[in-house]
Amino acid sequence: MAFPTAVNSQITDAVTQSSVETLGHAPALAAGNLYQAIAQSMGLAAHNAVSAQQQSNVLAQAATTRCVALLTGGQ
Repeated sequence: MAFPTAVNSQITDAVTQSSVETLGHAPALAAGNLYQAIAQSMGLAAHNAVSAQQQSNVLAQAATTRCVALLTGGQ
């Protein structure tokens, strides 16, 4: 129990216990936030990889089309 004050001891005990509970949950909440941030970063990395591959395929198709056009005598 806290030091004697003008406030009811039940109130000070309730506040103390809620503070202890908050501190007890802090590591789990921090880990949850970390996992969410990592998951979002990994999703964004996968999205960027797919986008880069698609752009590479478009460039390859354009180069192939141009080379076939030159081989067949078209411009």
